Amino acid sequence: MEDRWLSVEEIAEYLGVKRDTVYTWVKEKNMPAHKMGRLWKFKIEEVDQWVRKGHASSELKKA
Repeated sequence: MEDRWLSVEEIAEYLGVKRDTVYTWVKEKNMPAHKMGRLWKFKIEEVDQWVRKGHASSELKKA
């Protein structure tokens, strides 16, 4: 996959969760995200590593 910044909508679709879940994870679970102006952007490699470490495991099971 190309090395680019993903939007909230794109990362939510990639993970199979809703946008609100992504915002909750950024705020409460320290999901790796970068604020660019008013927008949150994500690097897929950082998010994949965060998921592999189990930081979202309980929420992904519910989704």
